[in-house]
Amino acid sequence: MIKMLYLPDNIKLRIHREVNLRLAKIAVKAAIWLALVSALALGNAAGAAPTKIEQEGQPIKAALLYNSSGPMASIDEPAYKGAILAAKLINAAGGITGGQKLELIPTDTGSNIAKAGSAGMDEKNKDVVAAIGYGDSAFVISAASPFVNKGIPYITPGATLPTLPGMLGERFFMTAYGDDGQGRAIADYAYNNLNVKRIVVWTDTSMAFTLAVSDSFKRRFAELGGTVLYEDLFKSGMPVPPDLSKMVERLRTNEPKPEAVFVAAIEEEAALSVKLLRNGGIDIPIVSADGFDSPLVEKAEMAKPITNVYFSTHSYRGETRKEVTDFIKAYKKEYGKEPDNAYAALGYDAVNILADAIRRIGNSGVPDKDTISKALSETKDFKAVTGVITMRPKSPPEKSIAIAEIKDGKYTVVHTWRP
Repeated sequence: MIKMLYLPDNIKLRIHREVNLRLAKIAVKAAIWLALVSALALGNAAGAAPTKIEQEGQPIKAALLYNSSGPMASIDEPAYKGAILAAKLINAAGGITGGQKLELIPTDTGSNIAKAGSAGMDEKNKDVVAAIGYGDSAFVISAASPFVNKGIPYITPGATLPTLPGMLGERFFMTAYGDDGQGRAIADYAYNNLNVKRIVVWTDTSMAFTLAVSDSFKRRFAELGGTVLYEDLFKSGMPVPPDLSKMVERLRTNEPKPEAVFVAAIEEEAALSVKLLRNGGIDIPIVSADGFDSPLVEKAEMAKPITNVYFSTHSYRGETRKEVTDFIKAYKKEYGKEPDNAYAALGYDAVNILADAIRRIGNSGVPDKDTISKALSETKDFKAVTGVITMRPKSPPEKSIAIAEIKDGKYTVVHTWRP
């Protein structure tokens, strides 16, 4: 990411994380029900030709699912804009293959998970050969099932639950890394680059995201030979923030002394932990995941500028790769401002991954749901805005992850981690 490209609206992001936790079970049940409905529909349609591009010159159609209102809008609206921009640039450059244009068919579900689950059966999506949508795992589980059960490949721009590919099958693809990946990335950096061998862990237990990255970090840190001295648990909540002062005091007086603290939290508690630790005179490294990638951390009330803070995030902030600079330039030209957050780049990447797969089919076959799925699964070393991507079966993609440092209040990418 580049400086000033942050996750917007901390309240919406918190709701996003909590919906992911609370609705996951509901989404799974909905997915099972929709799978049965889809299976019956397929049975009734036995003998029908597979979804494909029937005539030369016809557009290649892909469903685009998003939420423009409600708690999911802060992540889906930027992804939608990135996806639309990618399609526009592809078509302006002559289309995907043989002059064929890419037509994205949008469906706005207004943060309603039931509507997300029925989008795959919508009449307007009957001719699509692929689907792209959502940054929240619960919405993805609900929406992807009707598509993949019909053999239509589905790409999520931003969902990071690492078990999604195993749940949804071989025609499901992720653009973002898994939460397990970013936990490993920051553990490697803390142990190998910061020379941290003893660490304390603080974990917010109220969200699936924080639990996942904390577990991944602890396992990887132990594998490397590091020692977790102890773990303190807390539960975030609105409107009253958790009392972290006792945790700060325990860290201050613990023997042996920790060499760093890992904080599994998102923006409000991330900012609060930095404020309490630094203003309390504790200057050891603070390490975390992309929940720290927030303006609230930068704007925390501090006695002096924030320093010695490190977190894993999308390979985007502060980078000067051509993929990044070209995207930002095009986005500003199209929308009159810089991207709101990394989800804009992830939406852009998802469409370009699809286009790349269709181009690789070339003259060797017809770009239908089967050949596109196969080509997507063979994606290797794709240079996306948010990093280099290689798809893996039943797993999140192999993808580079950035390690960002906050030093004197400024963000800099100091390392790129690769699996």
